[in-house]
Amino acid sequence: MTDGHMNEDTNKAPRATSNRSTLPTDSAFTRTIGEGWAACEETLPEVSAGAASARMRRHQISEHFVGRRIVVPAGGLKQRSNDCDYRFRAHSAFTQLTSWGSATVPDSVLVMEPSDTGHEAVLYALDRAGRNDPEFYANPEVGEFWIGPRPTLTQVAAALDITTKNLRELDLEDEVPTVVLREADPEITARIDRVRSRLTAEGNARGDERQHDAELDQYLSEYRLVKDEYEINEIRSAVAATANGFDDIIRELQRATEHARGERVVEGAFFARARLEGYELGYETIAAAGNNACYLHWTNNDGAVREGDLVLVDAGVEVDSLHTADITRTLPVNGAFSEVQRRLYDAVLAAADAAFAVVKPGITFRTVHDTAMESIARSLDALGILPCSLEEALAPEGQHHRRWMVHGTSHHLGLDVHDCAKARRELYLDGVLEPGMVFTIEPGLYFQQDDITVPEQFRGIGIRIEDDILVTENGGENLSIAIPRPADDVEAWMARVRTSTKA
Repeated sequence: MTDGHMNEDTNKAPRATSNRSTLPTDSAFTRTIGEGWAACEETLPEVSAGAASARMRRHQISEHFVGRRIVVPAGGLKQRSNDCDYRFRAHSAFTQLTSWGSATVPDSVLVMEPSDTGHEAVLYALDRAGRNDPEFYANPEVGEFWIGPRPTLTQVAAALDITTKNLRELDLEDEVPTVVLREADPEITARIDRVRSRLTAEGNARGDERQHDAELDQYLSEYRLVKDEYEINEIRSAVAATANGFDDIIRELQRATEHARGERVVEGAFFARARLEGYELGYETIAAAGNNACYLHWTNNDGAVREGDLVLVDAGVEVDSLHTADITRTLPVNGAFSEVQRRLYDAVLAAADAAFAVVKPGITFRTVHDTAMESIARSLDALGILPCSLEEALAPEGQHHRRWMVHGTSHHLGLDVHDCAKARRELYLDGVLEPGMVFTIEPGLYFQQDDITVPEQFRGIGIRIEDDILVTENGGENLSIAIPRPADDVEAWMARVRTSTKA
């Protein structure tokens, strides 16, 4: 990686640069690098597809926090090691209220100032540096000489249909009552807390403002429980890209069997698709072969992929709007399920189908899980695995069948893979389904290789089937239904993809 050093004029503190070469600062250099550049033509983009949706969300939050300044930062770069950062991703709540996705400039802040008519929204961001600005060549975090062109504030305003100002104009030092999304940017939160401490010392405090911060976090999470048309379309795009990623995985399965860490081959194939059709992964891919599929969040992905085994892949593409899919398919490495694998696979599929069948507006979110678990219990009873009667297992004080499926069946999905996580329990787990909600259905069975409570033939087999579900006016729509699910369809799909690859 190219070495660099930040100039003091950039307002960015250098990190771990004492033993690194530095950029020249001689007057001849600074004069030379600021001259001889062609004029930059500014072309204004069209308004983005998500701008109207974001404006409506800002209107809703304005009504909820009348008279208070609302501060929602995008967040800054996060250190990976020394002076190297992770790829930047804006906080989901910032994207929710601006529709600025993968192109978001780090450290940007949405501020909604209270007004007589509600709130005036202003997006503060670092403007594009001119060629005579030291930031252009001396700031490797945002300088265009280092990372390439970034939009001007005028272009951002046009794309997002929002007022923009330079981040250096952001003033949060006055006495306006303020709520802040605390977790998004520690530096912004600290600035606001310092003002609050000063007002307390002066006797001008307005009580504990942090309770309103928590309310903001909760409200933004709960507002995302129901998706609008724009959000649903973005999730559809993420699902479509994810489907292509699964095709890529099938094409690479043979190569995976030839590598000691074949799970990494599977993981790499999907990651390439995520970067081609989206911005990133929605979460770390689970590529779990053999017994590793019994570990619910296996992301080491360093195991072998063997003929005759199953490989469980839990993966999702995050598109440029930062919405993600979340799909799991369990594939026979050699393209055909064994008799035992198929019996267990069909049990999981039956639970998924039973859960989907009950989806409709008006039922509780918890009903989906309960339905899937009853199906799992009945299948385990039929397989002779339950250590008690079916009735005992299904009783609240029983739940013996949960040994082989300890996780929940569903979670909301959207800008976060586990979306709406800060929502109150009565609106989430105990909430009632409404049209526009999007969530997963993902039952599974996991028989670890050292589990002596199950027949030996079942040990080392882990299976999960996960789909993304949209609640409609009349029931539910499986957004990922095009990715084959029944065992026969999975085998036909794998054969088709492999045949087309050879051709």
